[in-house]
Amino acid sequence: MASLNVKINDLSLKNPVMTASGTFGYGLEFADFVPLEEIGGIIVKGTTLHPRQGNDYPRMAETPSGMLNCVGLQNKGIDYFCEHIYPQIKDINTNMIVNVSGSSPDDYAECAARIDALEGIPAIELNISCPNVKQGGMAFGVTCEGAASVVRAVRARYHKTLIVKLSPNVTSVSEIARAVEAEGADSVSLINTLMGMAIDIERRKPLLSINTGGLSGPAVKPVALRMVWQVAKAVKIPVVGLGGICTATDAIEFLMAGATAIEIGTANFIDPAVTIKVRDGINDWLDSHGCHSVQEIIGTLDA
Repeated sequence: MASLNVKINDLSLKNPVMTASGTFGYGLEFADFVPLEEIGGIIVKGTTLHPRQGNDYPRMAETPSGMLNCVGLQNKGIDYFCEHIYPQIKDINTNMIVNVSGSSPDDYAECAARIDALEGIPAIELNISCPNVKQGGMAFGVTCEGAASVVRAVRARYHKTLIVKLSPNVTSVSEIARAVEAEGADSVSLINTLMGMAIDIERRKPLLSINTGGLSGPAVKPVALRMVWQVAKAVKIPVVGLGGICTATDAIEFLMAGATAIEIGTANFIDPAVTIKVRDGINDWLDSHGCHSVQEIIGTLDA
């Protein structure tokens, strides 16, 4: 069996397969389907400083080879997480990582600081693609200045591994990756969802309550793969790839494109055991190609 160990800064993963935030709950919901401790890392649903109700229903719609969602970061806030969720997940024998969102740099930083105090959470994934209330609704992650401002504020108060999740809805994702790297990000993960829309032609109305939503699933994989390849060449920090990964072949493509680890999202809704199947598939491919370690294929794309 090949070695599947990888590292993201000081964060050691037993294999490069992680779960994408918002698609795996807090991990507990999948415990009956898959041994959680065998997943490289579990990124729990988005958490904010204050509780959020999310958007009105309907907030999910199927599309060809994918899905749209506009859930709106519904969660009960960081205090609830610390008091009720953390005690249930802190002893799971894998990397439990919290996805953090906010409405201002100060919100992000305060939420991250509270997680910093939790011994059983070794890393956070910073979602810089949610609305920036103080700047008229613009997402932080679409400008170098906005992205840098959040990472700067969080880095001042958070001392463990910091992964920054990038938006694909930008002109140059590589420039934004370099901007967050300069402010102390330990890793970047990409891509978040692409903005999309679906319409009910009989009602002449959008299928989602807020008209548009985030597109995920196999439909976005070619875009995600291209962006991961570009960013991996642009930064020195590890890259985590996600976007439409459903099989070991998909995952290996991302690894060859330069990703150190990958996240599986929408595929969890189709097959709750997909993470372990992808892990085993990576191992089988490495064995069949005479590779002793997954490190031998990371960033080896001949392009």
